[in-house]
Amino acid sequence: MTKQLEGKVALVTGGAQGIGRGIVDKFIAEGAVVGILDRDLEKAQAAVDEIKAQGGQAYAFGGDVAKRETIFNAAGGLVEQAGRFDVMVSNAMWVRYAPVLEITEKDVSMMTGTGFNSVVWGIQAAAEYMKEGGSVVNIASSSGFIGLPKALIYCGVKAGVLGLMRSAAAELGPRGIRVNSVAPGYTETEGVVKNVSEETRKIRQAKTPMPRLGKPEDIANAACFLASDQSAFVNGECVRVDGGSAIAYL
Repeated sequence: MTKQLEGKVALVTGGAQGIGRGIVDKFIAEGAVVGILDRDLEKAQAAVDEIKAQGGQAYAFGGDVAKRETIFNAAGGLVEQAGRFDVMVSNAMWVRYAPVLEITEKDVSMMTGTGFNSVVWGIQAAAEYMKEGGSVVNIASSSGFIGLPKALIYCGVKAGVLGLMRSAAAELGPRGIRVNSVAPGYTETEGVVKNVSEETRKIRQAKTPMPRLGKPEDIANAACFLASDQSAFVNGECVRVDGGSAIAYL
């Protein structure tokens, strides 16, 4: 049985851990060659070493994704080493939650740079290097549809990602390049488990209609669908993977 991403080459930002690593592992399992771009090059290389030890093919890239040259160097490097560039997954994000009056210039710069600017550069890299059949998958958030206290910049950035998606889908669609998004809800990654209290975890689960919280593989499955030819006529859409939390009045 043919794997969903056989023969495709993908780049995943923030791919060394959390949701990004879940996407990387799913893509590898489905036959893709994956470039892992992460601020922490050592973690990216460690992930590549693990993948290669299991028979997969991957490449490590490091740098600040808020900078255009970082994204373009990684995309261009994939083309040089793997011969093509088919899937761009913009997943990287830096987050700090704070009340409105406690938001700092650093908070705004880091969150918009990592979570918004990098998506722009990813779309540009797709326009530069991808051929017909390419797919851009942006990791948005259910927070882009709702308002959360102490999350002014995060909600704004993720809503902005959806706006970027719609415009890029309209512009790149005629070239055969699709642009879509996945919007996770609360997802249990290593960082979240480490930094979120058990009380908060229980509150969030109680507000999720499904009887559990999200897992990285839930997001990865949706990203894989949007990256694959199975979604060949899906363009400008956002798949919410949040157990129904964004539409539930709980």
